[in-house]
Amino acid sequence: MRILVLNAGSSSIKYQLFDMVQMPEQVLTAGVIDRIGETGSEISSHLHALEFIIQHLQREGVHEIDAIGHRTVHGGEQFQAPVLINDEVMQAIQSMIPLAPLHNPANLLGIEVARKLFPDLPQVAVFDTAFHQTMPPVAFRYALPAEFYHQHKVRRYGFHGTSHQYVAQRAADYLQRDLSELNLITLHLGNGCSATAIAKGKSVDTSMGMTPLEGLVMGTRCGDIDPALHFYLQHELKMPFAELERLLNKQ
Repeated sequence: MRILVLNAGSSSIKYQLFDMVQMPEQVLTAGVIDRIGETGSEISSHLHALEFIIQHLQREGVHEIDAIGHRTVHGGEQFQAPVLINDEVMQAIQSMIPLAPLHNPANLLGIEVARKLFPDLPQVAVFDTAFHQTMPPVAFRYALPAEFYHQHKVRRYGFHGTSHQYVAQRAADYLQRDLSELNLITLHLGNGCSATAIAKGKSVDTSMGMTPLEGLVMGTRCGDIDPALHFYLQHELKMPFAELERLLNKQ
């Protein structure tokens, strides 16, 4: 079985084609497009980048693809494991764009392009948030009135779950210990950054929150700041909310 994996991030897209028949699995081809949409880049958008990748694979004669996996950032409480993509799943991912405005749109573009070019292939969404669904309420609930959680699902979701899960397993392998015996702190460091506490293989706390904006300082995201700063900038500078959102996520 050959599986194409697409990872559309906030400023880059990575892809790999795996041959799963070999043990261990082999990477047949791989690549990355970065600096998407930045000044001087030849790639203007995620859609442009994803179309370029698919066309490149086709030019290389890659036609025997059995399935496509999509890294998808925000699955909310609805998705706690990988899921076969259909129209309902795409609608659910789209509905969560306000929670991950930098990523879910790019993830959807990747899915749309792939479904258009490979309409008969099974395609699976793997969610960054799924690994953190094992967090207890003391970790994922905010100190806000309960109605915000029960009625509007305001809570900490956590991200980079696929990375934290993989790093934890690799650490266990390196230590020659069973993951169920270990308590770990894992770090995901890149354009986006996060930390996760893992007890016996399960996520029990993480630095990112309801959106990827919370937590560590990142490439373009501010991470944790005084919440009152929002009110100050809006009151003193008359900064519109859209501009404030861009400031915190992009600058």
